[in-house]
Amino acid sequence: MSVAKKASHPSSTSMHTTFPTRTVVVLGGSYGGSRAAQVLAKGMPQGWRVVLVDRNSHMNHVYNFPRYAVLAGHEHKAFIPYNNFPTSSLSDIPSCSSHVRVQATIISIDDHRITLSPNLPGSQQSYVDLEFDYAIYALGSHLPQPIDLWSHQKEGIMKSSLEPPEIPTYGGTKSEGISSLQERQKRVEAARFVLVVGGGALGIQFASDIAALYPQKHVTLLHSRRRLLPKFDDAMHEEALQGLQELNVRVILGERLDFESLQRTSATQGSSEPRVVRTLSGQEIFADLLLLCTGQTPNTGLLRDMDPRAVSPDTGLARVLRTMQLCVPPPSEPHKLQADDVLHYLKKLTLDAEEGSESSSPSSPTSTHADIPSTSPLSSTDTLVEPHLYQKTLYPNIFVVGDAADAFDAIKAGHTSYYQAEVAARNILRLIPRDEKVGITAGDDLGSELEEYVPGPPAIKVTLGMTKSVYEVDGVVGTKTDGVEDLNVAIMWAARGMPNVTEEEMFE
Repeated sequence: MSVAKKASHPSSTSMHTTFPTRTVVVLGGSYGGSRAAQVLAKGMPQGWRVVLVDRNSHMNHVYNFPRYAVLAGHEHKAFIPYNNFPTSSLSDIPSCSSHVRVQATIISIDDHRITLSPNLPGSQQSYVDLEFDYAIYALGSHLPQPIDLWSHQKEGIMKSSLEPPEIPTYGGTKSEGISSLQERQKRVEAARFVLVVGGGALGIQFASDIAALYPQKHVTLLHSRRRLLPKFDDAMHEEALQGLQELNVRVILGERLDFESLQRTSATQGSSEPRVVRTLSGQEIFADLLLLCTGQTPNTGLLRDMDPRAVSPDTGLARVLRTMQLCVPPPSEPHKLQADDVLHYLKKLTLDAEEGSESSSPSSPTSTHADIPSTSPLSSTDTLVEPHLYQKTLYPNIFVVGDAADAFDAIKAGHTSYYQAEVAARNILRLIPRDEKVGITAGDDLGSELEEYVPGPPAIKVTLGMTKSVYEVDGVVGTKTDGVEDLNVAIMWAARGMPNVTEEEMFE
């Protein structure tokens, strides 16, 4: 039975409330989490509820953040209401017996409990402990700084000069998000020389949007590898490079930024001279504005705190079974290495060595665990399901999806998280009837009765300015010139349950 209670707090009276409702918590309300909540809510039996937890008041359509951080007038469209789930205050969660969403920060998680707090410091609300029967962990990654609206909370990291210092605190509301994007727009407009570091989709979109909107600016894209979009077909690199060059973006490949040059060189205040930074080889680049579009890291700290074995120390990703359950095998189930596992491990090491690696970025090819060789297929286009290394786990009730999961070489993308979330949600719905009859315990062998996730072929679409884009779908690479300024955001609003949304309604 699930029990929700208001935790003891030095400044408040402890409250304990018990009720018969059993609980599935979904942690994170972005592309994967919101889909999981939808599937669960439609299939949940009587006596069960879904609690969707996210620190933002609205779903953040982060794929549009780069465009809206450059082009004014559409920033409000990136924050989409959670209309499918009624909202509850943090203090009211114990009394809610139906599906509900709460805006809160997750402080900790263990095998059957999460601790939540209000977003803003100084709030009068107490922490709340919420016990759960099942959980889907969909907290994704910490975003690169140019689009990370919460980056003010991080310390000891190199900051992008696009990050607005004018916003001292951020509570995840739509109005705050709009203000943050508008501040970024002002900085882009004021800069004469822009340096974008990182040749993935984010860096390409920033560089091409700025060059298209402000052709008089000098835009440079610096990428440490010899190829743009290295996880995709060579033709994607060629089309992206051509599109950038058509916009007069200076593209420097195979070079890394010397971060020490950021400390040594700075423009004198009031001077008309731009700041000069350098690559490790000594090449100089003018940069009034620096956009660091690298360094995306999995948001798995809560899982690591719960059980260090749950997260790979090499990648920071959560280990999962193909059922998307968190994979921490019981001590009595040692890993038995098969010949095929060894062959895959050696091939994977060779592939990684040939491609190179980006430090601290899960967007680069996933490195194989040194202690637990990956069983993922050599290509995400493979369709065969390989045998599980583990059929049992200490956490059969916790599922991990999206950017936080080491999901068998699946690319890190919203659509990937969406499909993984569907698998996790359907598996929970399969487990609930059994759980109600006999209970589910750590170490249960569940592989024979649950759905398994198999990555699909890589798919991506990257804008190259306001109208042009390049895409790869099912191995086919092509370009389009039908783009619009707001990136057809109404489609995402419709997917969130608001078809035929008007311009005025997008301000909600």
